[in-house]
Amino acid sequence: MNPTTRTTCTTHAGHAPRPAHPAPATEQAAPAPGTHQAHPAQPRPATRPRRACEATSTARRQLNLATRHQLTTTAGIPPGTITSRTRPGGPWQRLLPRVYLLQTGPPDHRQRALAAVLYAAEPGSDPLSGETAALTGGAALALLGIREAPYTPADVLIRAPRRLSGSPDVRPYPTTRWPRTITVSGIPSTRPVRAAADFAARTEEPADRIRSVLAQVVQSGWCHPQDLHAELRAARLLARPAIRAAAAELLAGVRSVAEAQARDVLSTTDLPTPLWNARLHTPDGTFLASPDAYWPDEGVALEIDSAEYHYSRDSWHATLRRRLHLESHGILVVSATPSMIRDTPSEVIAALRTLLTLATTRPTSPTALARGHQQLTLFRPDS
Repeated sequence: MNPTTRTTCTTHAGHAPRPAHPAPATEQAAPAPGTHQAHPAQPRPATRPRRACEATSTARRQLNLATRHQLTTTAGIPPGTITSRTRPGGPWQRLLPRVYLLQTGPPDHRQRALAAVLYAAEPGSDPLSGETAALTGGAALALLGIREAPYTPADVLIRAPRRLSGSPDVRPYPTTRWPRTITVSGIPSTRPVRAAADFAARTEEPADRIRSVLAQVVQSGWCHPQDLHAELRAARLLARPAIRAAAAELLAGVRSVAEAQARDVLSTTDLPTPLWNARLHTPDGTFLASPDAYWPDEGVALEIDSAEYHYSRDSWHATLRRRLHLESHGILVVSATPSMIRDTPSEVIAALRTLLTLATTRPTSPTALARGHQQLTLFRPDS
């Protein structure tokens, strides 16, 4: 939370909190004969401070957020108090219809994501249970650290046939395939494999962005490519060419857009088909490296080194050390940047062709072994 944020404990406007117990009784003079003595006023129960604390407790477990139903029904706060506190300059903010932020500072991305779930959850249910609303798509992937996944708009699943109006910040989607849910940073979300499929289904991003996001989900270890392929098939998304191509690349071992572009370039040549991200080991079983593309029969590797990941001092030294390890075991390495693959692919192909030709005439074979790697054929050429 922003250090300047001020969280407010709610009491009704115009009323000071009453003590929880009556004041100690004091001795009173006996009434005069013949006079009538009124019964002393009984102290009123201290329900308002208790309800205020209930509102604060609810907001605390919900990242300082609360719904109108929770404030009025659970905490007993009058609608007029909510209206007055959410006026400009007030201590609360209205983020979405019937969803309020009980602080003065701006919301962060987690609060905006949870606000979307609170908006979509059925009134009276526990919105954190994941039973009536769950974050999915790009917003759910962004919470997991997928860099290119968009935080907004937030896609939220709700159970069909229930319908709910959307807004520029939240898009409710009814579904009959209710998924298993998890909690990510305090927010009910679908599992990464479902979030990735929902992102692919609803995004308007270009094909390369879909490629990149799906590759990052698999590369980060959030799901296996075969599980993602099965989810895409269950959602009937493989009929879309861009999604089908991305799924095929992931099952073939491709893990980035640059590798996908290199695979596209290589598919137009007569060069042998390489293994993608194969794990190479020495003869005694020691892990050696995992080059982007590898031709096991020839002992040739293609390494795609981007400035973003390889040009800091430590990363550059690690890149050079990996190349030395590969070459020390008889593997010939071609290094290229993503821009070379994109802008001058013929130069990369020429270098690969030369090394692949030289490899067939050298006297010693490489000592590295590609273990546990299977090249999968997904689609026929005419499909």
